[in-house]
Amino acid sequence: MTRAGRLPLILGATAVVLAALGIWSTQQASALRNVAAADNTALTDNAATSEAKGAIGDIVTKIFSYTYTDPAKTEQAARASLTGAASTKYATLFNGVKTQGPAQKLILTTTVTESAVISLTSAKARLLVFADQRTTNTADGKTALTPTMLTVDATKTSGKWKLTDLNTLDQ
Repeated sequence: MTRAGRLPLILGATAVVLAALGIWSTQQASALRNVAAADNTALTDNAATSEAKGAIGDIVTKIFSYTYTDPAKTEQAARASLTGAASTKYATLFNGVKTQGPAQKLILTTTVTESAVISLTSAKARLLVFADQRTTNTADGKTALTPTMLTVDATKTSGKWKLTDLNTLDQ
């Protein structure tokens, strides 16, 4: 076969290889666009990220703050803001405060110091929350400050965030 006779074969083979590469590249690009990370608006929607951080931070502050003179306030905040696994885990975490609170005249003040949105969609969020918890035993006047970290999963329904799961992170 002459050089002129091989040229159409080489060009045909090159066209087939380029077409296959084009199809493969298109499939890979489509797969990247369809992953869950593409739905995560935590880094691209500043307003939604700020709103989620604020609302969820307020919930954490309310449900982890307690005063022995008005325990119903904390319980009401928990009922209004927790659902699913978060309710069960919260009950376990806060049981000691509820049982010891009146005898020790406890005041627990939680302040969210920072939070980071790990993932965010229009209806779900996952946050890493850093908070300081100041516990005051008014019976003996002792006060302790404890930093805490937790991950929080939340769902937004009818414009309101509710915690669906929470996990403390031991330091």
